[in-house]
Amino acid sequence: MNYRIDKNAGEPAYMQLYSQLREKIVGGVYRRGDKLPSKRLLAEEVGTSVITVMHAYDILCDEGYVEPRERSGYFVEFDAPEISPGWVAPKTAGELSSGSAAPGAFDAAPAPAFSYPTLAKKMRKVLSDYGERLLVKSPNRGAPELRSALSAYLARSCGIFASPDQIIVGSGAEYLYSLIVQLLGRDEIYAVEDPSYDKIRRVYSAAGADVELLPMGPDGVKSDALAASRARVLHVTPFNSFPSGVTAGATKRREYLALAARRDGYIIEDNFDSELTVSRKPEDTLFSLSADGRVIYLNTFSRTVAPSLRAGYMVLPPRLLTEFDRRLGFYSCTVPLFEQFLLADLLNDGDFERHINRVRRQRRRQGRTQV
Repeated sequence: MNYRIDKNAGEPAYMQLYSQLREKIVGGVYRRGDKLPSKRLLAEEVGTSVITVMHAYDILCDEGYVEPRERSGYFVEFDAPEISPGWVAPKTAGELSSGSAAPGAFDAAPAPAFSYPTLAKKMRKVLSDYGERLLVKSPNRGAPELRSALSAYLARSCGIFASPDQIIVGSGAEYLYSLIVQLLGRDEIYAVEDPSYDKIRRVYSAAGADVELLPMGPDGVKSDALAASRARVLHVTPFNSFPSGVTAGATKRREYLALAARRDGYIIEDNFDSELTVSRKPEDTLFSLSADGRVIYLNTFSRTVAPSLRAGYMVLPPRLLTEFDRRLGFYSCTVPLFEQFLLADLLNDGDFERHINRVRRQRRRQGRTQV
């Protein structure tokens, strides 16, 4: 089977095994419907415990690469997508109608609050450390301190490797949506999930762009709707889409990327709430999976720190940086330096990730008590 665990690597054994299995699945060594090696057999080969193998398989299940079958084992669910008008997603049961929400769907309830004493302490530190620098106008793309902190955080947390120059800071998602319309053009058709967060559609329409609503299925936008769409720009929330609660699986994510490549278009990846997953690892982002730079990644701190903190950011692929400077480089940053320095310190000192990990552990415990 040719799996190896490097005991000197800084990565846990189950993550090494997960990565090797995923590579074989995506590479076609294991095809849809194939059975993976048993946990005991694989544990014997790599010299680890069955629990280690089970952790790797659980992550593959969380991300939609494989599915467990009682008393039968683990079977590959991933199917390398080929976009064509007649292609229909393999999952058809329980599809959602427009405006409906799946059972247990995300209800936009507030996440557990960030520690106020920690925030207050950091605020005092920012006032002390930065002093009169807080009164200076922010650089147009955002403070270098925050963009550097975000660059490092994204690399270690979700496999997004982007330079600080690729990161644009702005006052919340709606503001960033409007920048994207100006960057990609009002003459484009913007396809959005149906149902979805209503402000997405309203901001695009207010900016003068045509919006196309694509119906959701149980694993993301329906494949026949994708194929029939006229849009070259697709706005998706692949993790826990609101209000349906749908998370796009591995096959669907690559279907989105294949469509963007075929149409020479772009995907806007709105990763709202993604850090608060209960999975043992964050979901793979479309940005990290894209090999040809067709994804704009977008996130905010409204769920993870506080709704009153109107700060978000987008990560542009390198191919769009020159066009951004030409069209939008004159825009001033809309987030005060005080808030930017506060977020930079939270990221650099580890307070932000400690909060995220605390919330994820709490949600996992709640999930176990409800089963």
